[in-house]
Formats: sequence, C-alpha cells, structure tokens
Amino acid sequence: MKPALAFRKQRHPKSWLQIPNGEIILKEINEVVAKWCSKFFGYHLLKIGALSGEVNCDDSPINHQITVSEDVDNVSVVADIDDLPFLEHSIDVCVLSHVLEFNGDPHHVVREANRVLIPNGYLVITGFNPFSLAGLNRFIPYRRQNFPWQERFFSSMRVKDWLQLMGYEILADEHLLHSSLAGVIGEGKITTYWNKFAKTFLPQLGSVYVIVAKKRVLPLTPIKPKWKLSPRFSPVKVTGMSSRHKSPKRNVLNDMRK
Repeated sequence: MKPALAFRKQRHPKSWLQIPNGEIILKEINEVVAKWCSKFFGYHLLKIGALSGEVNCDDSPINHQITVSEDVDNVSVVADIDDLPFLEHSIDVCVLSHVLEFNGDPHHVVREANRVLIPNGYLVITGFNPFSLAGLNRFIPYRRQNFPWQERFFSSMRVKDWLQLMGYEILADEHLLHSSLAGVIGEGKITTYWNKFAKTFLPQLGSVYVIVAKKRVLPLTPIKPKWKLSPRFSPVKVTGMSSRHKSPKRNVLNDMRK
C-alpha cells in the first residue's frame, strides 16, 4: 500500500539545469564522488534517475554504467525507478542523486535499490538538506511554491537511519555549499570567508549532502549447542560366572561318579 504522497503528481527534473545553481551543485557532487570512484569495482554500475545519469563516474573501473529513468531522453533503460527491471543482487554500485525528494515513496525507492544491490555493494545518495539555508526557502512564501522548494526534503540523519536499519555501513556523509541556492552563487571575499567559516564550524548545515554507504550482509551460520543430554538411567551389567566357581562343581560331579 502506497502512502498518500505517492498519489500526488511529482515533478521529476530531467536535467540539472532545471534546478537553481544545478551546474554548481553537480560540480561539487562530482568532486566528492571522484574520491570514491576508484573503490567502486565490479561489473555493473546503476544510476537511478535522470540527475544521477549526469553524475561523473568515469574514474571507476566499472565500464558498464546504466542509467534508468522514467524519461526517454539520454537514458539506457526506460522504467519506473521504484520498480527496477533488474534481478536481485545483480548491481555492484547504485547512485541515487536527488531522487528521494522528487518521489512520492522514497522508502520504496531505497528498498528497490537495496534489492538489486549485491552484498558489499556501494550506494551513493545525494539530496537537499532541510536544516540549511536552502531548506529555509521552503518557509518563504514567494519561494516555497517554486521548484524544487515545494518538494519534501529529507535530512541526511534520517536517510542514514533508513540505511542502518537495512544493514548498511555509512562510509561518508559530507555536506556541501553553505548557501541558500536560490540566487546566483557569487565569488568574493565575503562568500569565501563564509564558506571557510561554515565548513569549519557548521559542517552539518551544508545545503547539499552526499552519503556513501556499503551494504553489509552477515552470513547465517548454525550454532551447535555445547551441552548434551545425559541419559537418566544406565544399563545393568551382568557378569558371568568365573572359572574358580566352575571348578569345584566339576570336582563334586567327579566324586559322585566315583
């Protein structure tokens, strides 16, 4: 059964150009993902959503990289992202870049990515931080009706709770761009000083977060009990007659015969 938000018409961005300062956001995400690309090994890398398809993973040794989305343009597979047409445990790396806030059932999207991901596979999730300057735009009347501020944002702490319940190990949680993202992000002494100050003293207030997690599956091994049931009774041992008891009888018989 789908939640109420799943029946609301969703606006899925087809490109980063549809998001304010999308090119700058993508550049910052690519810098963080580039640190992990060398550790992404295997055979198949899946990018879920149109925005994920533009995330640069060329430094990964995985050559087969697939993009699945509901849009027809510039994707490898056209399908619903909450119903992936892939077998269970068939993907080595999954990238979910700004997908949860634009989907009516984000829990199911994460579970579907977990279904196709192999044990010890990597999952990369990016999103907008509601507890940031960008998240405050949702409370400004003339901005909360615009895209993407009218959507629901999920904090990195909440997403990490979902992942930990599914057995994931959180490897990285980085926050980027301490800005409202509503206007043009400029360059200057004030902006540079603020970014350095925020990264040092307010790291969790970044407007965009990048989470890298690894799927851990513990093998189930049967545990044998160390104790054993001891029998409540012991069989009675019946010993035969010894030879010394037999010899006198033979002598008595011989005497009777005589």
